[in-house]
Amino acid sequence: MDKNKFVFIEQIGEGSEAIRPSLTYWQDAWRRLKKNKLSMIGIFVVFLILGFGFVGPYLTPYSYSDQVNKYKNLPPMLDLYEIDGYYFHLSKDYNMFIVEPDGTLIDRLDLPPLNRDAINKIYRYEMGDEEVILDFSYNLLPDKQGYDYDFTIEFRGQVATQPQMSKLNKMFPFGTDGLGRDLLTRVMYGAQISLFVAFVATLGNLFIGVIYGSISGYEGGKVDEIMMRIVDIINSIPLVLYVILLMVWFRGGGLTNIIIALISVYWVSMARLVRGQMLSLKEQEFVLAARVIGVSKWKIIFKHLIPNAMGPIIVSMAMMIPAAVFTESFLSFIGLGVSAPVASWGTLANNALSGLTTYPYQLFFPALSIAFTMLAFNFIGDGLRDALDPRLRKG
Repeated sequence: MDKNKFVFIEQIGEGSEAIRPSLTYWQDAWRRLKKNKLSMIGIFVVFLILGFGFVGPYLTPYSYSDQVNKYKNLPPMLDLYEIDGYYFHLSKDYNMFIVEPDGTLIDRLDLPPLNRDAINKIYRYEMGDEEVILDFSYNLLPDKQGYDYDFTIEFRGQVATQPQMSKLNKMFPFGTDGLGRDLLTRVMYGAQISLFVAFVATLGNLFIGVIYGSISGYEGGKVDEIMMRIVDIINSIPLVLYVILLMVWFRGGGLTNIIIALISVYWVSMARLVRGQMLSLKEQEFVLAARVIGVSKWKIIFKHLIPNAMGPIIVSMAMMIPAAVFTESFLSFIGLGVSAPVASWGTLANNALSGLTTYPYQLFFPALSIAFTMLAFNFIGDGLRDALDPRLRKG
């Protein structure tokens, strides 16, 4: 056999094997987090919601308070009735609109009070010199029962009973509310309010909870006992009562009251978590070594103990954000949040409640935003827990 067909490699060492580059704790955590597909989806959705809330309002022609009363209570999808080359849309509150075939609104037709025959259920809309007649007496009056349609639209002698097509509302993709405000813009501004409250409250909780829990856990003894009893007292008072008291104190509701209320209550869970970490870490050898060489108590807490407890702290902080979003939405929903016309997801849901059966889309979009936000942050929190907790690591 020809030896030139073989290439000899250098012997590195007996029993040698390939070794991958060493990774730091955070590099390894990021590597594990990237393997979690749901966490990556959650991160993508969070960035999408941030862009939707903070960049989106600059791309729409409306603000959260702009009212176009003639376009009130319009749905995202428009049912179009085609008659003689014209396309009409009839809203749930019997406003008639002329629409382009692609779903662009042209104008609302005039309906003078004298043209409303409420007894016979016939409305006559004015379109220039012509009339568009709406007869919605079908299945309402005793002599008009059993029809498979509820109204007819007559124009130039032609009658339409069924919509020819449904088109996306190009002017208001999410529809409008009862005052003619663009729901898409208001949901975008609602994202700003809800996420701002959530992040500010979470950072406040992180700051207070970490410091308070670290001192309590490191000191131990009577100091720990007194500090934990204070936590128990704060934890026993309902959040809603805090907000009501703050509204009385500051003479009205608002964003500041919600942030103060969330910061004053939510930090207790972080304090308990950090205290537990401090109780276990302060018995480690590196803390004893720091004490022996004369490192001060505060340096031990802030330079040795807290950095070693950052894994559980970050996981807890990621889980606090969706809880804060939901709490802010709930408080705004029951009327303890931001005041009109400022929009948060909770106030949008509250405004939509009265017309839920007639205009369900007004509740659907803010509720969907809350659900997506909470799911995304929960996916991130689960992924961080799996990546940062050594007991859950599998490779």
